[in-house]
Amino acid sequence: MFEIPFEPTFFGISWNIHLILEYLAFLIAFRYYVYLRKRTQDPISYSNRLSIILGAVFGALIGSRVVGWLEYPFLDTSENIWLILLNTKTIMGGLFGGLLGVEFVKKRIGETQSSGDLFTFPIILGIFIGRIGCFLSGINEFTYGTATRSFLGMDLGDGILRHPIALYELVFLTLLFLYLKQLQKRNSLPSGHIFKYFMIAYFTFRFFIEFIKPNEFLILGLSSIQYLSMVCLFYYRKTILSFKNHTSHAG
Repeated sequence: MFEIPFEPTFFGISWNIHLILEYLAFLIAFRYYVYLRKRTQDPISYSNRLSIILGAVFGALIGSRVVGWLEYPFLDTSENIWLILLNTKTIMGGLFGGLLGVEFVKKRIGETQSSGDLFTFPIILGIFIGRIGCFLSGINEFTYGTATRSFLGMDLGDGILRHPIALYELVFLTLLFLYLKQLQKRNSLPSGHIFKYFMIAYFTFRFFIEFIKPNEFLILGLSSIQYLSMVCLFYYRKTILSFKNHTSHAG
């Protein structure tokens, strides 16, 4: 039985399990995307799809760093600020930044087809693998929860029983993956709606899970992630209002 934080040792060197699984998540998610694209009639040309991917990547890089910094806006000027900024990131900022990057590129190249559905399941898989790394890293990653007396509480490395938020998210992502797969099979949804439903569900989940995270920086009782979640949900307000109509024919 291993202890958390889990730090595997190979060849006399301790390895960062979260970093290993983060790179593995990118690799596997990309291969899954390639697999799906080969088996899908993609209405978007190869060159435009490549431009969209680049837009998503650069948008995600910028968004993840900006929102990550907003979670910890108090920088220690005695440290290398640029190094801190590069290492501070969050998947929430990456997702929303990637969305904005894609929309910007699509307007620039004149692409009108929805492009998100093909990315949805690889993104979920990538986040899932990354969250395994977060869980194994325990308190070394800020994905742990507040102290709890619940039977769900776990010692994540500091001797305190805490909400294992990363595990909660793994369960949620599994259920969301299965639900969206069934929705995709059983409904003739407009193109792009699978991705929209993923974003709505994931950002809603993260909004509520933030209440059991020991956030240090709050504005009016809410964290930067929660404000970003509200922005995202407002962005998809029309889809939220029309959700019932699109799913009423399920089964």
